[in-house]
Amino acid sequence: MLGPVILAASRSDRMRRLISAAPVTKQVVDRFIPGESVDDVVPIIEELTGRGLELTMDVVGEDITTPEQAGAARDAYLELIDRLRDLGLGERVEMSVKLSLFGQALDGGHELALANVRPVVEAAAAIGTTVTLDAEDHTTLDSMFAIHEELRKDFPQTGCVIQAYLFRTEADARRLAAAGSRVRLVKGAYKEPAEVAYQQKHEIDKAYVRVLRILMEGEGYPMVGSHDPRLISIAQELARQAGRKPDEYEFQMLYGIRSDEHLRLAAEGHRMRVYTAYGTDWYGYFMRRLAEKPANLRFFARSMITRG
Repeated sequence: MLGPVILAASRSDRMRRLISAAPVTKQVVDRFIPGESVDDVVPIIEELTGRGLELTMDVVGEDITTPEQAGAARDAYLELIDRLRDLGLGERVEMSVKLSLFGQALDGGHELALANVRPVVEAAAAIGTTVTLDAEDHTTLDSMFAIHEELRKDFPQTGCVIQAYLFRTEADARRLAAAGSRVRLVKGAYKEPAEVAYQQKHEIDKAYVRVLRILMEGEGYPMVGSHDPRLISIAQELARQAGRKPDEYEFQMLYGIRSDEHLRLAAEGHRMRVYTAYGTDWYGYFMRRLAEKPANLRFFARSMITRG
């Protein structure tokens, strides 16, 4: 029941001012969102890649209201790509994008989002990297998959995300698990109705394993998005059963969560990619992460108590 309350707070200017002004908030946010600008995150990129990790970068922001904001989001990604080119790290760092940030929810949003994301995908390809389209709530997925299919005609390395808790996802996984595809599997974090999604954790976990098996047995490149130690072990076993080598799939985890595990997996020879968000709209991103799952709220609350 806390989710709607937190989401309301994420849109409240008064709550934004109160929470942003609290010193302990910044201490906690800094652990999970390492900066507001490209200059802020360049040292993080260099540090993590220097430790054998790969990254996927997300410029935070979802609730845009104008085409101009969508264009600014496009330009922010292009700035990031320019810096990655200068650093010579194109092959180690990819981008994750939410199409809502590129205008998907606006009038004519499907075409607008495609027009804004295409130059980002093109610029990424020019420096040897790629873009993954993040999944959002279930009402946006048909548009996301259509944009994904369109982009792959010219940039077949473009990835997408699927969410295990949705009933449709096993069918989506079978369709996507083809040669050359890149698919990140996550449990799913949006508040979805019982008509379209599993609601209980044990049901979601079982669905995750079923979908992961489809991806591992397919011809594409699975990206395992999870911090759950049990699911990570299952992923390794499914990969072994499918005859996959360590470089034929990867693990992905959020920046600031289980960082020791990031390094352990990389040291064992696994590809380990750290999902790293940054940008000025950290407040909205931060609050939405709290609202998505009670476990996130408990995690951040414990962090605030510890840091406080």
